[in-house]
Amino acid sequence: MEQASNHFPNESDLIDGCIRGDRKAQAELYQRFAPRMFGVCLRYAANNEEAEDMLQEGFLKVFRKLDSYRGEGSFEGWVRRIFVNTAIEHFRRKTRLQPLSGTEEETIEGKYLTALDHMAEKDIVQLVQGLPPGYRTVFNLYVVEGYTHRQIAEMLNISEGTSKSQLSRAKQILQELVQQHIEKRKVR
Repeated sequence: MEQASNHFPNESDLIDGCIRGDRKAQAELYQRFAPRMFGVCLRYAANNEEAEDMLQEGFLKVFRKLDSYRGEGSFEGWVRRIFVNTAIEHFRRKTRLQPLSGTEEETIEGKYLTALDHMAEKDIVQLVQGLPPGYRTVFNLYVVEGYTHRQIAEMLNISEGTSKSQLSRAKQILQELVQQHIEKRKVR
């Protein structure tokens, strides 16, 4: 992606331009935020195509809701919340979560290691993309975005226990994927 032209000297001028329907302002806002928001979308999507769909949907919402931004907190944080909510809506349209038993949850949690700390970000994103949609969404909301299980349960219309079990199962699957990744690297 090419760099923003900095035609708009500050964020409030850029926002005002977008609200007025100025195409240059809209293009610049897109250029400024698309790479980071695509990264957010990638964490929730199963693949690049799905992430691109989320990105487009998210920007449509940003442009539609710009006049509701009140300047409280960072603008990027406001934009990011829209993208996380877009990913959640995308998830809700596609998935229904099933809780795990308490025994399964404890076993999974006990086996989870921190091998992810030793991998490149692109490898981790690829592994997270390999998770089933429900596990991927809960994992991202809890681990990356920092939401509590109570908040996740409210967002996804599930119980806290389901949120916890989905996270636990996601960790188990990731651990297995990380182990496979490490084994492949040893073979090379």
